[in-house]
Amino acid sequence: MGLFASNQREIWQQFAEEAGGEYIDGGFFKKRKVVIPFENWIITLDTFTRSTGKTSTTYTRMTAPYKSPDGLIFQIYRKNIFSKLGKVLGMQDIEIGDSDFDDEFVVKGNDEKKIIELLSSKKIRELISSLDNFLLKTVDRNGWFNDYNRDGIFELYFESRGVIKDIVLLRNLFMLFVFILNRLTIVGSAKEEQIWGVRDNE
Repeated sequence: MGLFASNQREIWQQFAEEAGGEYIDGGFFKKRKVVIPFENWIITLDTFTRSTGKTSTTYTRMTAPYKSPDGLIFQIYRKNIFSKLGKVLGMQDIEIGDSDFDDEFVVKGNDEKKIIELLSSKKIRELISSLDNFLLKTVDRNGWFNDYNRDGIFELYFESRGVIKDIVLLRNLFMLFVFILNRLTIVGSAKEEQIWGVRDNE
């Protein structure tokens, strides 16, 4: 456990320094995290544990709250046997017009036109394609952040099974958040408004 923690600490410290953020070691009672100010947003990298019965699994998570004027919601994840079943049961699957991307990923959301426009960025599609075993989505967080408690607060949210200790993967994930936040602003789904807040550890 000590070697595992040390390895994560060194890599996350390096990532924080490269991204212009701060590495926070929570000690015994809170998990370590990286907090990165980017333009009008705060991007947070941390881990959490999800328990199912007698087993528990650790996930890596990256989040960024932002103000949304239109409430755009989407989910993106790799296709598998369960996603194919979901289509049969009537779950919406948006095709963006890139056959390679459409073959590999499920894209769902509440505004097909804007989501297609968001994913028209080749760089965003390439960065998403570099990830495995993940969920990327936007979440309505109205009133969820203590500092905000006002309407229109959403969160760009990523999770992946296990603790990510690959510095290249962390760089790609950070760049994906940068591109998506900027793209959300361009398509009118995120405001250029300072949203200063950091997710508390669960």
